[in-house]
Amino acid sequence: MCTMQGSDRPNRVLVTGLGVISPLGSDASTNLGSLREGQDSVSPVGSFDVTKTRCQTAGQIPDDWLENGLPSDRVSERLHRGARMAALALREACAQAQGAHPELMVVGTTGGGMSFGELFYRRLLATKSRKGFAQLVGNYTPQKPIQDALELNRLRIPTRILTNACSSGSNAIGHGFELVRHGLRTCVVCGGYEPLCELVFVGFDSLQAATAEKIRPFDKNRTGLVLGEGAAFLILESEKSAAQRGAVALAEIVGYGVSTDTYHLTQPHPSGIGPRLAMERALESGDLEADTIDYVNAHGTATVFNDATEGAAISELCGRVPVSSTKSMMGHALGAAGAIEAAFCVLALRDQFLPPNINFVEPDPAWKFEVVANHSRPARVTHVLSNSIGFGGTNATLVLKRV
Repeated sequence: MCTMQGSDRPNRVLVTGLGVISPLGSDASTNLGSLREGQDSVSPVGSFDVTKTRCQTAGQIPDDWLENGLPSDRVSERLHRGARMAALALREACAQAQGAHPELMVVGTTGGGMSFGELFYRRLLATKSRKGFAQLVGNYTPQKPIQDALELNRLRIPTRILTNACSSGSNAIGHGFELVRHGLRTCVVCGGYEPLCELVFVGFDSLQAATAEKIRPFDKNRTGLVLGEGAAFLILESEKSAAQRGAVALAEIVGYGVSTDTYHLTQPHPSGIGPRLAMERALESGDLEADTIDYVNAHGTATVFNDATEGAAISELCGRVPVSSTKSMMGHALGAAGAIEAAFCVLALRDQFLPPNINFVEPDPAWKFEVVANHSRPARVTHVLSNSIGFGGTNATLVLKRV
């Protein structure tokens, strides 16, 4: 059992900084505009050959966003794309929470610097020369892009890397939330990063989970996912710490729940028990009832099985609640998805609107909830759920609240 400092009551956990880069925009402001407009940021893949794959599109961050946003020198030129994404999102979060002093960084990812591993292997097969190999190996591990991001932002804090499939980003934020809530840390920066890489792209295509069509979450005729990339970080801070420096909170995190349904390596349990348990535990963590939820940012990958199980769970627990999957606009950023979507939830709470679920045509009559179809809309939003569901039956839910 965690020992709380100074009081038996849990600390309030405030979001005092936010940074995000995704196919929808290079910062929080441009992401907000794209969410409001329902922008489709999925495009043909240009960074590697996709002529032999079924799916040939992804949500991609333009190279110039990553190159122009950082200093141009010999060190930054060697950085992995993931490091650049993480550095830019971290810089924005810290700038917004000016004066905050994070004690720890918690990061979710799945692939890390994997594309450098791909390059290493190809060079190894093609040449006997070992020139440049050490650099590729040194930047391959998932913690190295984060070390680079911290260095670029002049932060010297310990880091924890979580790799728990597509729940990783939400797990990172949930872990940071628990640390601050129980008085084990005063201020934590947490989130996720995920660059697009060929091996993962081809893997999803070979599983026939990716689609050659538009991604249509929760549509009756959905055909699969497309991948995306990006990074997002939140500065989580205790209410006392934020008050002492006069910080303005963007939102509050009030609940976190996890579950593992242990059903199948790549398919969730058909009953929806996994995501339902995660949502129930998150609500219990926040001392909330399901009918207090005003919006659900669903995992919503647009695969047949994922949407069926998550849809059943949301319907049973929350009834006719507004639901959307922002993956419809930017693809599935895997280990970073939960962090990016939590950032989108903060924007929805702060600016009082519901992000859209684009490409939606026909509802499934089996579900009770209302899909926020194709267009964003203004709404009174006080509590939101943000779901993440990963391979192996890993499920995570965050509950965020307007301040």
